[in-house]
Amino acid sequence: MATDMQRLIGTSEEDDEEEMDMDVKEEDDDEEENGEKHGRRQVMVGVDVCTAPSSSNNNQFQHQQEIQEQAGTPGGGGVRRSRPLEEKERTKLRERHRRAITARILAGLRRHGNYNLRVRADINDVIAALAREAGWVVLPDGTTFPSRSQGSRTAGGASSMVTSSSSHMVSQQTPSTSLRGVSSGYRSSVEYNTCQMKGVFMPTPSPYDLSPIAQSQPSLVEDGREQTEIQSHIGGPVDAVSDKQIADVPPKLPERDFSGTPYVPVYVMLPLGVINLKCELIDPDGLLKQLRVLKSINVDGVMVDCWWGIVEAHTPQDYNWNGYKKLFQMVSELKLKLQVVMSFHECGGNVGDDVCIPLPHWVAEIGRINPHIFFTDREGRRNPECLSWGIDKERVLRGRTALEVYFDYMRSFRVEFDEFFQNGVISMVVVGLGPCGELRYPSCPVKHGWRYPGIGEFQCYDQYLLKNLRKASEARGHSFWARGPDNAGSYNSRPHETGFFCDGGDYNGYYGRFFLNWYSQVLVDHGDRVLSLAKLAFEGTCIGAKLSGFHWWYKTASHAAELTAGFYNPCNRDGYAAIVATLKKNGAVLNFASAELHTLERQEEFSEALADPDGLMWQVMNAAWDVCTPVASENTLPCHDRVGYNKILDNAKPLSDPDRRHFLSFTYLRLGLGLMERENFMEFERFVKRMHGEAVLDLQV
Repeated sequence: MATDMQRLIGTSEEDDEEEMDMDVKEEDDDEEENGEKHGRRQVMVGVDVCTAPSSSNNNQFQHQQEIQEQAGTPGGGGVRRSRPLEEKERTKLRERHRRAITARILAGLRRHGNYNLRVRADINDVIAALAREAGWVVLPDGTTFPSRSQGSRTAGGASSMVTSSSSHMVSQQTPSTSLRGVSSGYRSSVEYNTCQMKGVFMPTPSPYDLSPIAQSQPSLVEDGREQTEIQSHIGGPVDAVSDKQIADVPPKLPERDFSGTPYVPVYVMLPLGVINLKCELIDPDGLLKQLRVLKSINVDGVMVDCWWGIVEAHTPQDYNWNGYKKLFQMVSELKLKLQVVMSFHECGGNVGDDVCIPLPHWVAEIGRINPHIFFTDREGRRNPECLSWGIDKERVLRGRTALEVYFDYMRSFRVEFDEFFQNGVISMVVVGLGPCGELRYPSCPVKHGWRYPGIGEFQCYDQYLLKNLRKASEARGHSFWARGPDNAGSYNSRPHETGFFCDGGDYNGYYGRFFLNWYSQVLVDHGDRVLSLAKLAFEGTCIGAKLSGFHWWYKTASHAAELTAGFYNPCNRDGYAAIVATLKKNGAVLNFASAELHTLERQEEFSEALADPDGLMWQVMNAAWDVCTPVASENTLPCHDRVGYNKILDNAKPLSDPDRRHFLSFTYLRLGLGLMERENFMEFERFVKRMHGEAVLDLQV
């Protein structure tokens, strides 16, 4: 036996044997002392089976069991009797044999498995190490439960747990076919919007569409660090983790395998303030490091806003592109692609805006004299976020129309960066068409008090749009229709609170249909005019237009939030067909901002607002795909977890689409410190691989 043990565990076994002999001798001495000093011994009657005994108490626990076996007799009143010498010898032999087996196991694990076990490790340490290797989480008190991600082995072979603290755990459930939050008085969005459409593709329900009950939860992690670090991950002391919490940990869900699926390029949006108001590149060294990291995981490129308020800030037709030249050169040297946004709006005041970039100063000066160049609501409040579409053909900008200003700016950009167009570095130019660069009215301005889920207000009360409305009403033969609705409520009204948007309201009457048709046609005409100029300026380069989803009140008949934003899309009309037809006419890509994070995290609010982000998204995407208009997308809020990424992937590459249609590209919002955190970045790298159609390990969430 000694020879075999020596061969298995080497020289370290001698030390282990010496330690075992000393422990057994100390144990026997203690037993003899206890037999003399203690007359009675309280018998242990129960053991907590929820947690494993710690390694330091293992020998005491076995010793206590042996004492219990000898405790008391009917005639002895529970007084401990001295065990016979032979029994003591048998106990020593059993203990030596048990410890010899343990020593072999530990030595084999140290030598062949590279397990980092302490010198006097016991069977509890072995079990814990094996559990962690299998992907389980073992807390210091012995509590053990499944982890959401498997432990990865380092290059040296040491086991390490990598668990994303920002990932979400999803409870397994069968997706319901009914629409959540729809009151009995409303029909489903599918009935409203697709009953008239033939061949409309509706995706298979995803297991990542969470119900209000299965909300995302922070994970419990254990990676071998100190207990204080564990507590910082789980939000409190380890002792505070209850059995109920551990019992509620949902099982892992299998993920869809995207290996072999079409390649969808992934771009990352640069920070809003990467170029300052002097058109200088901010922190080029830090940005270069971040871009190199993105390149290392095969990100295809970056998106950047070219702000009108920076480039043409002080004097009309005096363009300063200096900061953008340095940025584009840096991106080109790293062999990355560029998506460029012609941003004709101001930055600041909207969700996610962390810098303030106003419109050009000379435009603001004109606005102080003639405030009607800005969108205006019924109460006369101006919105200087972008120019009103009413001045597209009005020479009110130092002798130029708004369309001429936009075209001159785009032509200057095309000439200045000709080399980047010629070598294909610039892959797409997204043309700003309204607030936030999106084709819509600024119907929900936070600066005017709007809060979700208010319906917003119509923005057609500047003198130029009112003049346009008057011409349209006279052409219709009803000059008294040259006004906006007077019963459409205010920014934070609900549809049923208004006479215009309620069920059976004026929106579906003769005047309501006339007004909404005119209001939405102004939007379509503006998009058509600007995109036709962009097509001319950027001939040979892909152009795109952003469209956002106003998904709240989508399950009502009127779709009030969409109507005030300019999308004439009530339950009995497809309001996006004319828009995608315009994009098709000008060869433009539809860049739709998806609401995947809203879908996962705001179910209760959606129920109250009768919202349906998925229903709206699929209506828009089907409208575009039906006329063969390519669809790109971007997320509306930062995303760092696997559940959110899976939602994006399911949208980008629909599983059951018979035509295998998919996104043209996806742009991630946005580059920052949050994305660069180790765990977040590892999850993002995994997402990029799956968007590219590559295989990944651990298809579970």
